Amino acid sequence: MTAAAAELLESLRERHGPLMFHQSGGCCDGSSPMCYPSGDFLVGDRDVLLGVLDVGDGVPVWISGPQYEVWKHTQLVIDVVPGRGGGFSLEAPEGVRFLSRGRVFTDDEKALLQAAPVVTGTAYERGERPTERGQVVALDGAAAPGTCGPGAR
Repeated sequence: MTAAAAELLESLRERHGPLMFHQSGGCCDGSSPMCYPSGDFLVGDRDVLLGVLDVGDGVPVWISGPQYEVWKHTQLVIDVVPGRGGGFSLEAPEGVRFLSRGRVFTDDEKALLQAAPVVTGTAYERGERPTERGQVVALDGAAAPGTCGPGAR
């Protein structure tokens, strides 16, 4: 996540309590990361935990199993940009929206990821958690390294 996204998440966490993300797969909310109070979005048994962002007690980031299969070669970096996003996501009234920026993993990163177990919704319910939390990867106003930045097409 970017520093701007971390700052907004902290503000939302202070107002709404523990949070979670689900990377939307389309339909009415496009393909934006959707931010909800923890537990307000029901995680499916086959949903995949992409990671836990290092904000507060941690913000889990989920994606559907089929969508994970399409995107598993890509690092998704959560950023925040001006504009109105999905109506169900907590940042909607703030005049900004969360946005996922992508970067293809290197071959070495892919090998590390393939060695790590995938945590599904079912496994999470059993208490399985990832070993690390996602860190801030870029400063405000700058794209995360290797991703499409603001204004890029």
